[in-house]
Amino acid sequence: MKRIAIYDTTLRDGAQGEGISFSVEGKVRVAKRLDAFGVDYIEGGFAASNPKDMAFFKEIKKEKLAHAKIAAFGSTRRANTPVAKDAGTRALLEADTPVVTIFGKSWRLHVKEVLRTTDEENLAMIADTVRHLKQHGKEVIYDAEHFFDGYKDDREYALKTLRAALDAGADLVVPCDTNGGALPHEVFSIIQDVIRAVGPKVGIHTHNDGETGVANSLEAVRAGAVQVQGTTNGYGERTGNANLTSIIPNLVLKMGCDCLREGSLKQLREVSQFVDEIANVRPNRKAAFVGDSAFAHKAGMHVDAVRKVARSFEHIDPAVVGNERRVLVSELSGASNIFLKAVEMGMNLDKTSPEVKEILRELERQEKEGYEFEAAEGSFKLLVQKVLKAHRPFFTLEGFRVIVEKRHRSEPCLSEATVKLTVNGETEHTVAEGDGPVDALNSALRNALTRFYPQIADVVLTDYRVRILDPETATAAKTRVLIESSDGRQTWGTVGVSGNIIEASWEALVDSVEYKLFLEEKKAGKKNG
Repeated sequence: MKRIAIYDTTLRDGAQGEGISFSVEGKVRVAKRLDAFGVDYIEGGFAASNPKDMAFFKEIKKEKLAHAKIAAFGSTRRANTPVAKDAGTRALLEADTPVVTIFGKSWRLHVKEVLRTTDEENLAMIADTVRHLKQHGKEVIYDAEHFFDGYKDDREYALKTLRAALDAGADLVVPCDTNGGALPHEVFSIIQDVIRAVGPKVGIHTHNDGETGVANSLEAVRAGAVQVQGTTNGYGERTGNANLTSIIPNLVLKMGCDCLREGSLKQLREVSQFVDEIANVRPNRKAAFVGDSAFAHKAGMHVDAVRKVARSFEHIDPAVVGNERRVLVSELSGASNIFLKAVEMGMNLDKTSPEVKEILRELERQEKEGYEFEAAEGSFKLLVQKVLKAHRPFFTLEGFRVIVEKRHRSEPCLSEATVKLTVNGETEHTVAEGDGPVDALNSALRNALTRFYPQIADVVLTDYRVRILDPETATAAKTRVLIESSDGRQTWGTVGVSGNIIEASWEALVDSVEYKLFLEEKKAGKKNG
């Protein structure tokens, strides 16, 4: 198996993406998780850029990493500045990392218009910096910035910049598609030519501006590159960097390359979600390999085929990357969807049973009313129970009232909700305030139920979405509310539909609580059984 080194630059290049930010503690946690995953290199930050990155380099030295090498990132020395006196080079040494990655110019346009120096001085800047860092015992990786643009403009000069780095002792040179505009066939032919010209110590660094970052990385490997640089989940400037969560499984499963320690690939989805969590980014449901929708099937014929032969509609086994198959239910569903969904939920149903057809009819009826169950599996479970006459309500609503009051134009609105319920023959009447009417209603509902069902105390709403179903009817339009809830271990969605947004929200809130109580009841039944 061909060995491909994985170089993760999430903490540096990824952090340059819009909306992405890591604390020092967060960077350390991500680095430790990437190390456990089996990444070879972790680029921790720009040594001369900011105190936070330097603080990371200091903190990460206290950790005992099992596999990965930490790299500090910086540039070649400044033009017409002795390397020993260059502040950026000194910062790279002060970072005290085993690996240093420096970038330099490959495109004569940048040499002339950005650096405002000569071709010869640019080559000297590259060589001097590499040589100086090697003299200090560093493993040096040279990132050839804008290489593909430079190569197309002047092949000979672009190759000279790589030779300057290698002749000075660089351990690896990495052509970079910094603008993200190269196409896969171009990357393949250019990397082949580079390897013929300068030797095999070549990596690849691509961006995703043309939506070809992953393909370009794979083509570079096919052409002979031995290292791939990218970011977890494709974070990065503009449209992002090459996405390692797609590149790694493609290399391992499709191209037969050795990238990680044996058995690590099944951690891929977990690592992806961990990094999203630390970066405070909502996971991309449609992400290849790791997203919630990556192995989600909706069309009835597809679901039936997957039930018979999984690989008929799945390019890999989801479990290999730590993911799982999901069966979606909607008006497009067939009996196979309902049957497999029931099996997934632990229900004993036969595909040909009349109950399956009855559930399908009720599903179609409710979807005509505006309900949607793809992202509301909690509500779908309750729907199935109701059709099968297996649903037991945990409480009965006697009534609720929501008041929104604005006392002065300079003050925020006040929201108050009152809820009256009957639980096990007892009436509970509570009131609560909230940041808005739905928040107040949610608090009042929890206050009323917690005495009877303390299990709901750890449930929090993680998402609240509203969609207007009939926009042409303006304020009289029907509203769909989707709520996502979590107890820290599981996450579930519920849905409500009404011409009144508060009533739709109430319906989704009730389903959320009842689904949690159903899960607890089921868990207790298994223990007792």
